[in-house]
Amino acid sequence: MNNNIYIPSPLEQFNIDSYITLSLGYIDFSITNAFICFFVASATFLYLLSLATNHGGMLIPTHIQSVIELIYEFLLNLVKEQIGEKGKVFFPFIFCLFTFLVSCNLIGMVPYSFTVTSHFIVTFGLSVSVFVGMTLVGFYTHGLHFFSFLLPPGAPLILAPLLVILELVSYCFRAISLGVRLFANMMAGHTLVKILAGFSWTMMSAGGLLAIASLIPFGIVFALTGLEIGVAILQAYVFTILTCIYLNDAIHLH
Repeated sequence: MNNNIYIPSPLEQFNIDSYITLSLGYIDFSITNAFICFFVASATFLYLLSLATNHGGMLIPTHIQSVIELIYEFLLNLVKEQIGEKGKVFFPFIFCLFTFLVSCNLIGMVPYSFTVTSHFIVTFGLSVSVFVGMTLVGFYTHGLHFFSFLLPPGAPLILAPLLVILELVSYCFRAISLGVRLFANMMAGHTLVKILAGFSWTMMSAGGLLAIASLIPFGIVFALTGLEIGVAILQAYVFTILTCIYLNDAIHLH
């Protein structure tokens, strides 16, 4: 009799499973769990947005319209505070970025779904896109004078070579730090919840006093789930506000 018990790895939830395999040469168009959750997250928010803005919205707002208006006003104030009046042109981008991240993070909290932002390739692609975009904005706004961003004002000329290298490394590292921060927080939180949930289930399956004691880790899992929902929203906010700060640097330099 085989008494071996299969204990799934807490990292299995991050596996990308292909449901429909499609490919064209070396390009893979397969329908995966990541693609489905990505599509569901985007479609869900677009549907809620259409309900809130249908026929220009209601004079007495519905619950959905109130939430959308709160998000809109919150992000508009964020752009004004971090970038200024010149940042209004970037508001549609900031709005789409925040709502996309919030939708993907929250969809990932649904059991048996997939957290798109738990994969570094996704968050890294977003952070590199933001980095390239803000660099182009900087050159478009200031031309070659944008390179003055690498030398802090009032710095001694004798330290200029060292400071330029340090500022260049710090500036380029933004393309990595944005993605790593989001990816690491989402992956670590989901892994911790999975480990505690598996531990609780194992105790409950054992029966006896362990089944009663399993209520303690189960309670911790529920508490961590609520915390993870807060982290999902917070990490979207952190990614968005850092994008605003970087855009402000590109527009106003120092």
